[in-house]
Amino acid sequence: MTEPTPYGDEIAVVTVTYSPGETLEPFLDTLAKATVRPVRVVLADNGSTDGAPERASARDNVTFLPTGGNLGYGGGANRGVAGLPDDVGWIVVANPDLEWGVGSLDALLEAAARWPRGGAFGPLIREPSGEVYPSARLLPSLGRGVGHAVFGKVWPANPWTRAYRQEDAAAGERTVGWLSGSCLLMRRSAFDSVDGFDSGYFMYFEDVDLGDRLGRAGWLNVYVPTAEVVHIGGHSTARASSRMLAEHHRSAYRYLADRHRGPRWAPVRLAVRAGLELRLKVITRRG
Repeated sequence: MTEPTPYGDEIAVVTVTYSPGETLEPFLDTLAKATVRPVRVVLADNGSTDGAPERASARDNVTFLPTGGNLGYGGGANRGVAGLPDDVGWIVVANPDLEWGVGSLDALLEAAARWPRGGAFGPLIREPSGEVYPSARLLPSLGRGVGHAVFGKVWPANPWTRAYRQEDAAAGERTVGWLSGSCLLMRRSAFDSVDGFDSGYFMYFEDVDLGDRLGRAGWLNVYVPTAEVVHIGGHSTARASSRMLAEHHRSAYRYLADRHRGPRWAPVRLAVRAGLELRLKVITRRG
């Protein structure tokens, strides 16, 4: 058995860029106020054409790292983490269209000290409107997943969606099934123990899958609402919204099918696939 690498205590932020435009500069500006500790930033670039990552790399603590193609979110993040030196024991994976609250990264690190078996830590995420995004959720079982998928758009207050999104959960610090990949602090040893993100997910559900695998490996996913960030959302995906919608449904099927393998689950997988394909068609027609 290979011994785990003895990492140091430095912090690195890996953000996956794909023509992030004007959002990248506020990301870096607010990050400077999110912690008193020195932080190195890696821009794992999936093929930007707007020049924003290259311009941002002129900053002292920022490294531009072309991934060689559009690897998706998880694949790009993995490439960024792989190149970090061993003195980095804490990694943050965050979207470039994020704005950090003052002291938010320090609050996550303080929580990590309270949870020695915590593998991933997620902040409270606000929409630009100020509304809190449900970023800390239960894992999607077949029942919750199907109920949420079928009724989430037409009946937002349905019990499956409310349970899945943990809308009635206590507001304090707590363990959850998974945390939004738009902003995650992770112990690098925990990230390594599950081989990082599953790059088979091009976009969406890579964070759900990661949270599940961390839990199976004995780590905790911890929600830390004392740390706050704002996620603008959708800048890079808006230009290809129909493709991203299809990717969301493909990833949803992959996640559920991967956890219900074998002949006895074949009828269920077939029904889930058919249901998701129908849902995609209906949503696409509504436009």
